[in-house]
Amino acid sequence: MQADRIKVWDPLVRVFHWTVVVCVAAAWLSADDFRSIHEWLGYTVAALVVLRVVWGCVGSRHARFSQFVRGAASVATYGRSVVKGTAPRYLGHNPLGGWMVLALMATLLSLGLTGWMMTLDTFFGDEWLETLHELLADGLLLLIVVHVSGVLVTGWMHGENLVRAMLTGEKRRPDVGDVD
Repeated sequence: MQADRIKVWDPLVRVFHWTVVVCVAAAWLSADDFRSIHEWLGYTVAALVVLRVVWGCVGSRHARFSQFVRGAASVATYGRSVVKGTAPRYLGHNPLGGWMVLALMATLLSLGLTGWMMTLDTFFGDEWLETLHELLADGLLLLIVVHVSGVLVTGWMHGENLVRAMLTGEKRRPDVGDVD
């Protein structure tokens, strides 16, 4: 690690993130023609999210929800500062990013639950459940677009390659005015 870099994202967070990316992409591609693979990918993602929730309670500093999930007022203030172009740089997740993490994980768990429910005799053939599952999948795609856009905009605003940071775990050391 270079002297001007600091470790932020631990290996579990990074492996979780990229494994979910691969599994979601594969699940999307396998949804119509490879139902068994699609189901196992869904179960894998659900298990990964449960693991990440546990890690969000007991894991490393920047992995913990208590470090990056902030209240509505903080999120609104941060959102206004983004629009003005004055948003402070956060070493970990910024307030909007923290809520995006929660939204993505809740959607992934809901997809896993509705997918599993469709395999039960009780719900077999219920169109409302399949419709809900498909709506959640479409919602996930929308969240992914917003997430990637936020990463690109935030990285551009602060002159930082956030994709590389999620690969290496390292970010630039905090400057004056940055939020840890």
